[in-house]
Amino acid sequence: MGRRVAVGIGLVAVLCSALVSLAFAAEVTRSEYKAAVEPICKASATANKRILAGVREEVKDGKLKSAAAKFAKAAQALQKTHRELNAVPKPAEDGARLTRWLAYVNEEVELLRSASKALKAGEPNKARTFVVRLTHNANLANSQIVIYDLNNCLFKPTQYT
Repeated sequence: MGRRVAVGIGLVAVLCSALVSLAFAAEVTRSEYKAAVEPICKASATANKRILAGVREEVKDGKLKSAAAKFAKAAQALQKTHRELNAVPKPAEDGARLTRWLAYVNEEVELLRSASKALKAGEPNKARTFVVRLTHNANLANSQIVIYDLNNCLFKPTQYT
């Protein structure tokens, strides 16, 4: 009987500590959130600049396979960034807004992949339609985070495409 009580008390203690840490995680401020995500976004922006360098010229010159590889690599990098951003606790008052922003970022990953597949298939015009949708989606995503002044988190696909 004593062993069951000890196990029960241990479980209650673990549950209480989990609830307390959840309560503290929910109390993140906007400035704390900005401080946590800005370095992630900066690394992503730097990677995108490096990965997508010259992709516009490659498409114009008909080097579609090379451009497709760059779009696929950019999609992988953005997916990694999305996972990292998703792990950062969100301020309670902006949870819905940030969830929408992260959904837009996830959609950007899919649009980069779709552009890559179109280029790999030798369809540059189809890839351009995905890039137009990517630009529109990025604008929607950027509008969600304007209140945070997250300059490194603003995705600007027109710089590369």
